[in-house]
Amino acid sequence: MNHRIIFVLSLVFYLSGCGINNIPSYDEQVSASWSQVINQYQRRDELIPNIVDTVKAYAKHENTVLVEVAKARSKVRDMQLPGDITSNKSAINKYQAVQGQLGNSLSRLLLVVEKYPELTSNSNYLALQSQLEGTENRIAIARRDYIKAVQLYNTELRTYPGKIWKSVLYPDAVLKETFTASDAVEKVPVVNL
Repeated sequence: MNHRIIFVLSLVFYLSGCGINNIPSYDEQVSASWSQVINQYQRRDELIPNIVDTVKAYAKHENTVLVEVAKARSKVRDMQLPGDITSNKSAINKYQAVQGQLGNSLSRLLLVVEKYPELTSNSNYLALQSQLEGTENRIAIARRDYIKAVQLYNTELRTYPGKIWKSVLYPDAVLKETFTASDAVEKVPVVNL
């Protein structure tokens, strides 16, 4: 009887140290990293109305750009994210596209603002601009962390012993899609004041 207990305990310790839990652990890391990407985009989304209202007060003749920002923001808000977005290439590409459109329209808005010196010296606008720039940096960091988490997870599924554990214990585990963005989307809006 004692030999069985010792054997079972030895087996448990052996299995816990040989990567049997890596796949679910890395999957959770991918999910957490994706949530952080969503969180940072939400932060940007919440800043937009304040920026638009501040610019609108000074730049009454720039309705086209303001409407463009509002439409892009509306597309982002209306998009329904499927539960499998991290493993659904078309969904992640669509999400990237609408976020890219919003980022581009914000960049154009910030460029228009340069024509209004009284706005660029307004303390509310300067604070909002600083928050937006910080948020764009956070988005870049969150995307980077997500890409790293996906790389670790996908590598585990494709290499040994992870390949064995996947086939035996986690047959439903699927490769995750990396978050890639075009050069235009990755750039933080540049404003020369």
